[in-house]
Amino acid sequence: MDGKKEIKRCIIITGMSGAGKSSALNVFEDQGFYAIDNLPPALLPQLMDVLGNHPAAVNYGVAAVVDVRGKELLNDLSCVVERLRDKGVDAEVLFVNASDEALVRRYETTRRRHPLADESTILQGIREERKMLSAIMEKADIVIDTSKFKLPEFKNRVLEATGVSVAEPSVIVSSFGFKYGAPQDADYIFDVRFLPNPNYVDDLHMLSGKDEAVRRYLDGFPSLKKFLDMAVPLLDYVASVYCETGKKQLHICFGCTGGRHRSVAVAEIVGAAVAASGKRVVVNHRDIDKGSVR
Repeated sequence: MDGKKEIKRCIIITGMSGAGKSSALNVFEDQGFYAIDNLPPALLPQLMDVLGNHPAAVNYGVAAVVDVRGKELLNDLSCVVERLRDKGVDAEVLFVNASDEALVRRYETTRRRHPLADESTILQGIREERKMLSAIMEKADIVIDTSKFKLPEFKNRVLEATGVSVAEPSVIVSSFGFKYGAPQDADYIFDVRFLPNPNYVDDLHMLSGKDEAVRRYLDGFPSLKKFLDMAVPLLDYVASVYCETGKKQLHICFGCTGGRHRSVAVAEIVGAAVAASGKRVVVNHRDIDKGSVR
């Protein structure tokens, strides 16, 4: 036994050039799928075997963009889908389409050349490609016309059509010391240096904000409770609405002077409170092991 697990789902993305194949792939990758771009269809069964040890592929599935603009590739795709289904894989073909007018507008806006318009106009290349892909579109499990979609609408349509649940964003709650610099990837930074510093209390100096004695010390100051009463509902709300923006990670940071006592304690308290409302929360302490000696 090599420990490999079966991959249950494979979404094959194809369609018109410029219609949104890469955008569709990004949607699935954001939801945890193992994503691969520009793959010849014949390699898909081998890829599924290779990815048997990959957590994303096993837990969510594989999403692959394939180019099927040649006759052999067209035939390959139909055969490959059948082979995958015979192996017990839930294989679906998602075809992204758009009107000629929409595709011409996109190519003119981006100033890109259509792959089939070497010696012809963009519109002629689009029409030639449409003829090549007509048989695939007829056999596709899902067809989505992106002509009038903006990106958020397209994302929602793709997820709805494929029955993929939207993954809630993860919330990272960090502590840090201002003396070591503020995190560059923070979405929100809170300065908790208004709290008394346990670093100057002999019994607490060698401890950290994860220790109960430090927490009890800080709990003795009304300013902490007032801050938490305002900050926790705000951050819980912000974490909830981040799903609607498409952002997959919210980074909330708490800073004090050295990043060992006050910011650590507050990050632990806020992280636990946000997690209690059902959010996926990770708490980390960037500078907790720095400056432990006066």
